[in-house]
Amino acid sequence: MIKTLVFDFGDVFINLDKPATEREFLKLGEISSVSEIQRLNKRYEVGAISTQELITSFQTLVPEASKNEIINAWNAILKDFPKHRFEFIKKIASEQQYKLILLSNTNELHIKWIAEHIPFFEEFKSCFDIFYLSHQIQMRKPNTEIFEFVLNQNKLNPTETLFIDDTKENTDAAASLGIHTWNNNPKTEDVTSLFTTKSDIL
Repeated sequence: MIKTLVFDFGDVFINLDKPATEREFLKLGEISSVSEIQRLNKRYEVGAISTQELITSFQTLVPEASKNEIINAWNAILKDFPKHRFEFIKKIASEQQYKLILLSNTNELHIKWIAEHIPFFEEFKSCFDIFYLSHQIQMRKPNTEIFEFVLNQNKLNPTETLFIDDTKENTDAAASLGIHTWNNNPKTEDVTSLFTTKSDIL
């Protein structure tokens, strides 16, 4: 019996355009190594570098770009947050049948943009018992340590826990610890179909 639902954020609740950041940075100037963007992202997502250090690094990569252009390119990945998904999680929270946890690889600039542009973000956040962001806990998926941290911090039994994430390597890592998973496809599936899709365990 599932007692805890652990949700990813991007492409589960808020829609993402994952190639957008690299695409927008390439418009700002020639970047010799796109992998450098990915490297910076991984460090920034675990709080290993500050927002200012991230911006300074990009000013070195694309010196002709302004600070605002860099921030806008960085946030280009973020799209809309469909209201029906917010209503879905709000309903689950109100029923108090499950412990609700959000576990997201999210950095400071992205969460700031979301807080400023999604009017119901604070209410959405309050639906969860715990709201884990990678840059705050200094761990990121798919490293198994982040799932072990969530299990231990909340005294969860993995066989009573369901993790929902759009990235297969993340759900594979969780499954390796005995956690039930749903690797949702954001192009063909919606989180609101959770209780239909996983009716065998919910």
